[in-house]
Amino acid sequence: MANREALRELQSRLAERLQAARTETRAVSWLAVECAGAGLLVPLASAGEIFPPGALLPVPHTQAWFLGVANLRGGLHGVVDLGAFLGLRPPLARDAVREQARLVAFNPKLGSHCAVLVDRLAGLRSQQQMEREPAEAEPRPEFAAGGRWRDADGRLWQEIDLAALARHELFLAIAA
Repeated sequence: MANREALRELQSRLAERLQAARTETRAVSWLAVECAGAGLLVPLASAGEIFPPGALLPVPHTQAWFLGVANLRGGLHGVVDLGAFLGLRPPLARDAVREQARLVAFNPKLGSHCAVLVDRLAGLRSQQQMEREPAEAEPRPEFAAGGRWRDADGRLWQEIDLAALARHELFLAIAA
């Protein structure tokens, strides 16, 4: 008899937890990176592995922000200088990449064999650590439409959606 009551109680608690999980909004987590001093947030779901910048094979007749291709774990990935693509700074020369720079590969689920060069990793951030900024009146590209956030130190961060970036017309137009 006591086992039946314990089983009913367990089932009741599980049902309550499942219902709470369905109605609860999931917290968003980001990889925080910096490009030309600007703080950018990349959703963890769209980011793949992080690599040190290695040998880049240049590709002729491409945009200045397209640095070339890199062999990342046996797969060829196009590498884009994210700071230059976003217009935050002039394109870096391949030999001017700093030691702190990293390549952030796109999640393989996005179907894009691409990586972006960022100046520096700034750690992980969660939605609980940030406060959403009011929407701006000026339109932004769809890959930057995720919102702007401010951290506890007052620093402004722009969310960058790599999935939207991988589909963006300008990002795909690497030919010069």
